[in-house]
Amino acid sequence: MPTPTSVNARFPRDAAPIRLFRNPKSGHCHRVELMLALLELPYETVDVDMANGAHKAAEFLKISPFGQVPAIEDNGVFLSDSNAILVYLARRYDAHDRWLPTEPIAAAQVQRWLSVAAGEIATGPCAARLVTLFNAPLDHEQAIARAHSLLSVMEKHLGRQAYLAGSAITLADVAGYSYIAHAPEGGVSLKEYPAILAWLGRIEAQPGFVGMVRSPALV
Repeated sequence: MPTPTSVNARFPRDAAPIRLFRNPKSGHCHRVELMLALLELPYETVDVDMANGAHKAAEFLKISPFGQVPAIEDNGVFLSDSNAILVYLARRYDAHDRWLPTEPIAAAQVQRWLSVAAGEIATGPCAARLVTLFNAPLDHEQAIARAHSLLSVMEKHLGRQAYLAGSAITLADVAGYSYIAHAPEGGVSLKEYPAILAWLGRIEAQPGFVGMVRSPALV
């Protein structure tokens, strides 16, 4: 069970670790695990046997009605959808509003990139990787093209500032990291994006960072 070196002060001393239901190769699941680690929250992972339909079993559907991972159980609170979980964890356990600011413009900037994570990242680098790792019936070339279109925008953006939503790391970066970092596994090269590579390095240098299991890169 992954356990942070110092437990988040907002986490009840007598509470059970947060349970993360996941597929270990899913970037959606990894962004939640990364958030748990960065917030110094005790958690345990539960790998869902999706190949044999465990995500569609009646018991799991009580936790995640759409039969999707990730999902969490936090001492009686059940949530699914990776971005929703990120928002919950930040609001529940970040005492300083570092990860999800309350100031309107800053909050909107974070939300913008959460939408990108659910949109352009999902249909670009995520989709390309779904084809190569999971044989998903998607248009691989189209996904690669969409990924590079996204990366071109991100490269210019990160050439002007350190993180997606400003000068400090936020949920925006947690939501964006996993599929961008693992884009080469889907055939999407990052070699021509130095600002993005530097951004990935800044995230990986954060105290408590945990990575996702690596698969062979195709480029």
